[in-house]
Amino acid sequence: MKNYRLFLIDLDGTVYRGEETVESGVRFVHRLVKNNKDYLFLTNNTTRTPEMVVNKLKGHGIKTDVSHVYTPSMATASYILQHTKKKRIGVYIIGEIGLWTELLSHEEFELNEQNPDYVIVGMDKDLTYHKVRVASRCIRNGATFIGTNADLNLPLGNELIPGNGAQCKMVEASSGQKPLYIGKPESIIVDMALKRMGFSKSESVLVGDNYDTDIKAGFNSDVDQILTLTGVTRREDLVGKRKPTYLVNNLDDFEI
Repeated sequence: MKNYRLFLIDLDGTVYRGEETVESGVRFVHRLVKNNKDYLFLTNNTTRTPEMVVNKLKGHGIKTDVSHVYTPSMATASYILQHTKKKRIGVYIIGEIGLWTELLSHEEFELNEQNPDYVIVGMDKDLTYHKVRVASRCIRNGATFIGTNADLNLPLGNELIPGNGAQCKMVEASSGQKPLYIGKPESIIVDMALKRMGFSKSESVLVGDNYDTDIKAGFNSDVDQILTLTGVTRREDLVGKRKPTYLVNNLDDFEI
C-alpha cells in the first residue's frame, strides 16, 4: 500500500449522511490527524460556505478549519480568474449562499443580468422560471456556461432529490449550450485542490462513497481512490465496472 501524503475526502456518505454521523469516517479523519497526514474535504456541495462546512463537521465530532475545505464554488472562482484576464468579470449566478459568497468575495466579479461573461449555475432550491430564462438568454448571447457540478440527484434521507446537474440540463435544453462542469467527477476541481495543497497526484488519494462522482474523479484526474461502502454505491453496483484502487466496507478497514 502506498504511503499517501494527502487525502481528499468527500463528506456526505463518507463522514456523515445528512444529520447522521458515519462514525468510521470520523475515526478515519482522527487517525489522519494522529498520523500527521494532510487532508482536504473535497465536496460537491455549493450551498454552504467553508465556515458552514466547518460548523457542520464540528457537530459530527470533527474539529477543523476552512483551510481544510474545498468546494466547487472555490474551484469555479479560481478557474475563471485563471482563464479571464479582464479586471472586471460580469457574472450571472444561480445558486445559494455558498456560491454567492465565494464569487462576490473576489473584487473582479460583478453581477450582470444583461450581458455577463459567465453564467454560473449551482444548486438552488429556490430555482425559478425567471432565473432559467435570464440564464438561457445570457448564454445564447455569448456568455460561457459553467455548472458547478453535474450531480443529477442528491440523497436526502431515504429520498433522492434533483441535483444541480438536473438544473443545468434545463438551462442546457433552453439555451442550446452544454455547460463546463467544475466539480467531481471532473478533473478540474481535483487539479485545483492539489495545486492549493501543494501535492502531486502520486502523493494523493481520493476518498468517497459515490462511484460516479468521487471514484470517477480519481479516474479522470489520474489520482488513486478509496471507495467506502457507507453511502451511495453498493458492492453490486461495481459489477462490470472499472474497480477503484481500494474498496472497503467502511474506512475503519483502511490502514493509514
